[in-house]
Amino acid sequence: MNRFNVRKVAVLGAGVMGAQIAAHLVNCRVPVVLFDLPAKEGAKNGIVTKAIDNLKKLKPAPLGVSEDAARIEAANYEEHLAKLAECDLVIEAIAERMDWKLDLYQRIAGALAPHAIVASNTSGLSITKLSEALPEAIRPRFCGIHFFNPPRYMYLVELIPTPTTRPEILDQLETFVTSTLGKGVVRAKDTPNFIANRVGIAGMLATIKEAETFGLSVDVVDDLTGKKLGRASSGTFRTADVVGLDTMAHVIKTLQDNLQGDPFYPSYGTPPVLARLIEQGALGQKTGAGFYKKVGKDILRLDAAKGEYVASGGKAEPIVERMLKKAPAERLKLLRESSNPQAQFLWAILRDAFHYAAVHLADIADTARDVDFAMRWGFGMQQGPFELWQQAGWKQVAQWVKDDIEAGKALSTAPLPAWVFDGRDGVHTPEGSWSPAQGRYVPRSSLAVYQRQAFPENVVGAGAAEPLKSGTEEFRGEEIRLWSPDGEVLVASITAKLHLISPDVTAGLLKAVEIAEAKYQGLVIWSPDDVFSAGANLESLMPVFMKSGAKGIAPEEKKLQDMMLRVRYAQVPVVAAMRGLALGGGCELAVHCARRVAAMESYIGLVEVGVGLIPGGGGLTYIARRAAEMAAAGNANADIFKFLTDGFTNAAMAKVGTSAIESRKLGYLLDSDVIVPNKDELLHVAIGQAKALADAGYRPPPKAVIPVAGRSAIATIKGQLANMRDGGFISEHDFHISALIADVVCGGEVDAGSLVSEEYLMALERKHFCGLLEHPKTQERIMGMLQTGKPVRN
Repeated sequence: MNRFNVRKVAVLGAGVMGAQIAAHLVNCRVPVVLFDLPAKEGAKNGIVTKAIDNLKKLKPAPLGVSEDAARIEAANYEEHLAKLAECDLVIEAIAERMDWKLDLYQRIAGALAPHAIVASNTSGLSITKLSEALPEAIRPRFCGIHFFNPPRYMYLVELIPTPTTRPEILDQLETFVTSTLGKGVVRAKDTPNFIANRVGIAGMLATIKEAETFGLSVDVVDDLTGKKLGRASSGTFRTADVVGLDTMAHVIKTLQDNLQGDPFYPSYGTPPVLARLIEQGALGQKTGAGFYKKVGKDILRLDAAKGEYVASGGKAEPIVERMLKKAPAERLKLLRESSNPQAQFLWAILRDAFHYAAVHLADIADTARDVDFAMRWGFGMQQGPFELWQQAGWKQVAQWVKDDIEAGKALSTAPLPAWVFDGRDGVHTPEGSWSPAQGRYVPRSSLAVYQRQAFPENVVGAGAAEPLKSGTEEFRGEEIRLWSPDGEVLVASITAKLHLISPDVTAGLLKAVEIAEAKYQGLVIWSPDDVFSAGANLESLMPVFMKSGAKGIAPEEKKLQDMMLRVRYAQVPVVAAMRGLALGGGCELAVHCARRVAAMESYIGLVEVGVGLIPGGGGLTYIARRAAEMAAAGNANADIFKFLTDGFTNAAMAKVGTSAIESRKLGYLLDSDVIVPNKDELLHVAIGQAKALADAGYRPPPKAVIPVAGRSAIATIKGQLANMRDGGFISEHDFHISALIADVVCGGEVDAGSLVSEEYLMALERKHFCGLLEHPKTQERIMGMLQTGKPVRN
């Protein structure tokens, strides 16, 4: 793959977006210098240092670990312009003022490296007009780059070329943004608000208008337009509050100022309710009030008619909920034909979305795929408008939309484009997605970076390979599939809900090791969604527990532990490819592998105390072993206890790493493990790691005895726990569970420095795990979690 070598990035502007873009760059281990104006008082870097300090306080956290804020280099335009010469990429992210941006470009132009790519992070200003302020020599290296807020978590980045942008510059930037920053790139045309905000904000305006038409409150609309509709759980009005009503108004104004000839122009008017809220300073979540207002523990919603906040909690009606669970074709038919106002509202906003996307496709995007990806990645939709339309029956839905336009029910009288009715059955096909401008189906990008994505996200109708039906299948159980994509490495994919580890999965992983040792270079444990494994399947063991009690569970627990050791001592490298949740047993499985490859957004930890248990699949044994290894690495005579306290605390407090970076800090990932920014590259990198280990002559670690901290360390920990209990910080049952964790990680009632085996430590785990199962308070916690999904504190 031809790489664009980015040694350092400059971000110009330390506002909300600029500072968070800089944070995401350091998350991805890219050196960054953050610029802003010199402060009028105090240190000249004051504006930037204040912004960097603020990154540590923001929620959701823009940094993987807060201490990485120190890796952002602060600079100002007065003293440090020369630093720009060190930067291969310069991202301008100052306020959305054309005059300010143009003035900044004049100031920096002479300081830029002759090869540097320059990109403006704007949500809607003309990239071409901005480029005209730059010297001719820089224009071929200039384009737009639109990160979505918050940059760490939002997958979408739009790249916008100008007529003078060299194609290879865009290719280089797309490669960097995709692989190094872990984003999904969509190329947009240089039109107001580009693709996602153009379609998304138009959709939000349509939703506000249709809600008024059908007399629906904001909480009911949000329930209807959230997960039930396959969209972000925040729905419409809560999303607006999170984004900021002033930000939303700014994007609307861009539409108003630049699209006077648009057939949907009348629908771009600022809703009166939005204008009133902004006038009152109620800008959404950041000011504490918007469409919603939090008062104590209560969430109130705006009653627009009364102009005051009232109790919220309105929901979709059951009949409409049932409609939304039907297959797409039946769903849309039921919604359109129903007399229920909520159903009529939903058909109206879907019709408006189909109509708007079809009319504007040729102007705003190269293909229909770009629109669907932009809406999925930028607005949290499970499907884009064209995907749903095609899945529901292209011709029938097109006719319904046409009929509504002619009946005056739509937002605009603009007819659907002729290509909609050319006999097609949709816009997505195996050969590509429809491009009205080119009059053909255009395949996905062939850039080399996409060869790293074995099973990238795709659109309905594209005929993409399904990971759980691909490759050569070696074995399929009820909850696990063993297969190989290349004949060299075996992949184990857990297919159970949340990839919980049941006896069937345990048996399947044992079989995977056996097959891999016989036929393959290595084994990768990977599944194609945002869960590695959420832990052991307690529910699957309930029949055994009800029949035989804890004595019946002990043999199953030993099978789980034996499987973990079989993975650890396999004759081929076993690599855990982790993404999303790796909790409890999922974490234990990962730490017993030879290597871990983790997506940036991986959440790893031992959480069993939440259900009144201790880790029982080797997690505490791992903590004891790692403490001994770290002590030995530092000093053969080092005190093991000081290396043990963090691991004990992490397990006793159920600490979960909120990123792969933090999980490394907690000890669940090692320095030798690999963090992958792009989730779709995870399998590629994991297979590469397995092959590299095999090529290097991999041998499993030698079995060895482990020195433990012993009874004196247990006594020390229990003393500290007693103080917490007596001070009211933990309950008596928390004390009991934590004392049992201490007993295992310290090796039980033995002298400090005693040598024990992993099997011995696992036997302690098993004993205490099964003992807790008999405890009434643990049973309360387990039943509470199974019934409500929330931990019980007792």
